Amino acid sequence: MPLTHLECTKCSRRYEPGQVLNLCECGGPLFARYNLERAAKNMRPGHLALREPTLWRYDDVLPVENPDHRISLGEGFTPLLSARRLGAKVGLPRLFVKDESGNPTGSFKARGLALAVSMAKALGATAVCLPSAGNAGSALGAYAARGGLKAHVFVPRDVPRVFLMETEAYGAEVVTVKGLISDAGKACAERAKQEGWYECATLKEPYRVEGKKTMGYELAEQMGWKLPDAILYPTGGGTGLIGMWKAFREMEVMGFVGPARPRMYAVQAEGCAPIVKAFAEGLEEAPLWENAQTLAHGLRVPKALGDFLILRALRESHGTAVAVSDAEIVQGVKDASATEGLFMAPEGGAAVAALRKLKSSGHLSPDDTVVVFNTGTGYKYVETLAPLW
Repeated sequence: MPLTHLECTKCSRRYEPGQVLNLCECGGPLFARYNLERAAKNMRPGHLALREPTLWRYDDVLPVENPDHRISLGEGFTPLLSARRLGAKVGLPRLFVKDESGNPTGSFKARGLALAVSMAKALGATAVCLPSAGNAGSALGAYAARGGLKAHVFVPRDVPRVFLMETEAYGAEVVTVKGLISDAGKACAERAKQEGWYECATLKEPYRVEGKKTMGYELAEQMGWKLPDAILYPTGGGTGLIGMWKAFREMEVMGFVGPARPRMYAVQAEGCAPIVKAFAEGLEEAPLWENAQTLAHGLRVPKALGDFLILRALRESHGTAVAVSDAEIVQGVKDASATEGLFMAPEGGAAVAALRKLKSSGHLSPDDTVVVFNTGTGYKYVETLAPLW
């Protein structure tokens, strides 16, 4: 069995796998730990090359032991695209885009929910739930439908209609909540406790981050096991950034990469930038961001459960956190579309917008190999983008 135990990210307490677990008793998120010595033997590059082109090619470092328990729609192994024209425009000739828009349901959320729902079913759950700003809810609905589970999704009332339609189409119950995703999270947790649902909220169970970490494995494999100098990641809950940082450590232990790490850059919106504020002030956790507002709904997370893990990764990698305005986000979407033919979600546009700021501040140089993450398709956001277009 590749999964050996679960470990608290705050107090290091260990738990046995095979049971439904959310947070540690101390309140810290749990990480899955593996037999990496065995995984290293099975995942040699020659072996990996023969595996299926999905995130399940890394099953030696994923928690689903029985292949029959996988709930899959073909997620992962998305393209890493050279972005020469966009790079020339911003003065970064070695620029790449990791384009997650081709995932099932159109975003990177498919990765985490494939793992979370697979493990929920393997552990005996019949109903799953989470709060969402849009894409996570539709991904949960799709994977629950695929696996024969009932999904319950809690969203802020101002989530674009396309997400509600899609999520309901998968047979999920959609509950709209007054306020932000944090308010939806409280309502979801309350109902989950009453009904006995399996919670798939960001970092409230140990397996969603495992799906997201595969972005780090793919990046390394697609770059010939040489990590880039810098990664720009749109950061709301930050599961992907946290997951990739975990993946890089696992790869080093297995001997696939050395100790060098990419500088990690968390990109947030000016109207909701708790990580930016906490990083600048030298805090270990981010205080709640009041009156959060941005058209990039995935970035409208006033308080991330894993904020201490995000901040730790930024500091350990010698990166930083940067905020961009909504106008800059829209321009980022336009720039990526016009130069590279990539119609990005606003969150991806935010990362494009951050390139110029990080270049002008000296964080990025023309010699750097830089990877920007586009976390989803822009097609779902036409209603949102149109007023500022």
